[in-house]
Amino acid sequence: MKTLKKLILSAAILAASSTAFAAPAPYANVGTVNPTTYSFTAAYTGTLTAYFVGSTASYTEVLGLNVNGVDTGIWGLQNHTSSYGQALSFGSVNAGDSLVFKAYVLTTNKTYFSTPGMNPDGLNHIYSHSYSGDSLVPAGTYVAFEDLFNGGDLNYHDLNFVFTNVSSATPIPAALWLFGTGIAGLVSASKRRKTGISSVAA
Repeated sequence: MKTLKKLILSAAILAASSTAFAAPAPYANVGTVNPTTYSFTAAYTGTLTAYFVGSTASYTEVLGLNVNGVDTGIWGLQNHTSSYGQALSFGSVNAGDSLVFKAYVLTTNKTYFSTPGMNPDGLNHIYSHSYSGDSLVPAGTYVAFEDLFNGGDLNYHDLNFVFTNVSSATPIPAALWLFGTGIAGLVSASKRRKTGISSVAA
């Protein structure tokens, strides 16, 4: 009977600890380059904080930040020693400041940025979405890095954070923009044809 009570108590403790937080959703299309690019700005004037939410990388890496193109000089939250919810303050930013997150991979001496054009291989090395928060990490913007040159396994789960005080914008993909332009052109041509028919009939 005592053994049964101990098992029930252990199960209850395990269940409570497993529901203490719910990590952000990982990248779903592992093995393919994330086609979505992002731009980040400060949502308001105040402190910008990063919260560590995980890593499955074998390489060792740390997080950094450029604000308006300038390196803050702040690096931290090493992926093999940080715990879930551990925080790093990047100091104060102003509303609208341009933010570029970066992962420095100590193992390979390469740095990857949240802006694809800044990366040594020109690829998108991040995946991002909004996160509603949990008991250890506040609501914010989730950013997860891929740490391998030329994409590697493309799991976007090598250095993962949630940032507070960040606004994210995702540009309209070029294909969608062209599709919309084509539809607008067809509508315009259709209107011209109708106008031409009406004037001939008159």
